[in-house]
Amino acid sequence: MIIREFGVRHGTPQGAGSASSPRTAVPEIAVDRDLGHPRRHRRPGRRSRPPDQPRGPRVPSLFARAAKPARRRPVVPDTTKADWEMAQKLKRSLAPVGAVVEHRYSPGDVFRNPPGPKDVTLELLMASQAHMGHHASVWNPANARYIYGVRNGIHIISLEQTAAHLRRAARVVEEVAYHGGLILFVGTRPGQTQIVTQAARLAKACHLFTKWTPGTITNSDKILPGIPIEVVNEFDQPVAGFDQHLMDRRALVPDLVVCLNPLENFTMLRECSQANVPTIGIVDTNTEPTWVTYAIPANDDSLRCLAVIGSVLGRAGEAGQKRRMEDAHNGKVTWNTPSEIKQFIEIQQKRAKWTVRSEAEEAGKKDGEKDEGDGLETPGRDFSSAKGGRDQPYDEALAELQAEVDAASEADVGSLLRNASRGKN
Repeated sequence: MIIREFGVRHGTPQGAGSASSPRTAVPEIAVDRDLGHPRRHRRPGRRSRPPDQPRGPRVPSLFARAAKPARRRPVVPDTTKADWEMAQKLKRSLAPVGAVVEHRYSPGDVFRNPPGPKDVTLELLMASQAHMGHHASVWNPANARYIYGVRNGIHIISLEQTAAHLRRAARVVEEVAYHGGLILFVGTRPGQTQIVTQAARLAKACHLFTKWTPGTITNSDKILPGIPIEVVNEFDQPVAGFDQHLMDRRALVPDLVVCLNPLENFTMLRECSQANVPTIGIVDTNTEPTWVTYAIPANDDSLRCLAVIGSVLGRAGEAGQKRRMEDAHNGKVTWNTPSEIKQFIEIQQKRAKWTVRSEAEEAGKKDGEKDEGDGLETPGRDFSSAKGGRDQPYDEALAELQAEVDAASEADVGSLLRNASRGKN
């Protein structure tokens, strides 16, 4: 196939133009059938190429007309640094211009700067989706007092009720921490690990984010054997000398349990009820509010809502611990010594008196001297020869010592101590 281009100039036909004025005629361009390369017709007087000489590569005319020469980008100096400095300058100069946003909610602020009980507002609870309940078809009628209304088939929780119950629960946590109680934060759903750990860290409490083991409270002797326990003073410093008591002591039971998901921890709440342990729980519209002692009506499916509530309760525990330490430095102890430890201390004191008395009697038996200061004769009875000797049981030894120590006055005990020291010398 031969493609020909005809040019017409000044309205002159192609045949006439080519015959009369060869300069004004447009040369024809043809494409070879076999090679597909365009070639010009030979002009008169031009030397022809030998037929056996190979032709060099040529660009087809169609592509030659469509192709455009590449344009080189002009060399422009790098002004990135200058542009950035100018942008910062404009930002500083235009910052005070316009409206100022006082507060902007960010989910990460709950963990960076946890809110306290005084920071609880309806706006904060609304932003954390605490008002969203469940569908009206799955509600619990016992939660009717916490429900504000229904919208699109979804129950809306009253945020005023949520704020009031949250402040009450925070007060309970603060007082328990102030009196040296043991608080346990429980959250076993995915995503609640950081919430319970942060709340426990603030309140110096314990946390649980795994499945509750049935019998941890009601059968603690079998479930929690060998759990390390230590006796501390009012400054939370370990006290030595209670190793024998701690070996026979039962596992500790929490004084308060805070549960973020009561629906999945009914067994734990049941055990707390049997052991008379108060509980705090987040109650949604489909949860039974009687499972917990102090209910907080809120959305238990929103991690933002749980983070806000956990942070508020953790801050409340932190405030209680701070008050307790301040009173301890002022010489005031805000908690009572447990009865088991008090009984152990009394036994140790009686045993110390029994040891001093027996040593004094042994010293008086050897030399038979009399006390010249107050005229009290050293008893010659050998207490070590009593039933069981020095290794006799506590009850029998303490019964004898109680009768003897109560009969002697403080001066008599002082004289016995002096006799014991003289006998050693």
